[in-house]
Amino acid sequence: MRKARRMFTPAQLLTRFGGIARGMRLQQHGCTRTRLADAVAAGTITRVRNGVFAVPGADPKVVAAAAHGGSLTCADALRAHGIWTLRTDDEVHVWLGEAGRRFVHEACRCTVHYSPGRADPGVAPLVAALIHAYRCLEPEAFFAAYESAWNQRKLSAADRRRIRAELPKTAAWMLDLARPDAQSGLESLLRFRLHLLGFALDTQVEIDGVGRVDFVIGGRVILEVDGRLNHEGSRRHSDLMRDAAASALGYETLRFDDAMMLYEWDVVVAAILPALDRAHA
Repeated sequence: MRKARRMFTPAQLLTRFGGIARGMRLQQHGCTRTRLADAVAAGTITRVRNGVFAVPGADPKVVAAAAHGGSLTCADALRAHGIWTLRTDDEVHVWLGEAGRRFVHEACRCTVHYSPGRADPGVAPLVAALIHAYRCLEPEAFFAAYESAWNQRKLSAADRRRIRAELPKTAAWMLDLARPDAQSGLESLLRFRLHLLGFALDTQVEIDGVGRVDFVIGGRVILEVDGRLNHEGSRRHSDLMRDAAASALGYETLRFDDAMMLYEWDVVVAAILPALDRAHA
């Protein structure tokens, strides 16, 4: 006798689909409308709007985007895809496809994006999220996210062509500046900011007698970025020895922590520019 095939509950299916889905998708896997209604009544799933369901613990922004009629996009979607982002905000950014319908929902503070494609409940695809991020984020934040996605090999050549085609021509210079080997969002931001000042940035440079340094600006100024932990003891002594060896070779070393690089750029620039003048005097 053949053993009866076990069916997933609506909550189990929703969890497999990322916590939210259309009822039609659930019905394709054996969840009848009656089972969905019973699960809503039991509190194991919630009805976001007509035809869309979620598990109770689903991401509130994803749920809000679905209630509005589309997918969560922009910076929050990028973060969900594992992409480095400079910051996010409290707004819910919703992708409605090319001409999707908006739905009224409680406490709506949504920002809407339209672009080609089908916007299903959940998180927008990476390419769509990057296109929308260009419209909302500061240019440097978009640039860092784009390089992060490229470095992680999450953008194919076709993806990059589509992004270039959908962004305005004024964005082409950023896409041309981008490269696939950026090792961190901080590196991307630094190269972007220095490019605007007219300086090139070399990364992970090996200097004879000094070792590998984080960055070199203008060929003579070393920029080292310390992490959150304070350098003490032997590590601090090693850094001082490296700085002394670099100075003997004609380099000037500047050290900042990552918070200064990200959020106090005016202080960093005020130190970099005179150092570059001294290096090329």
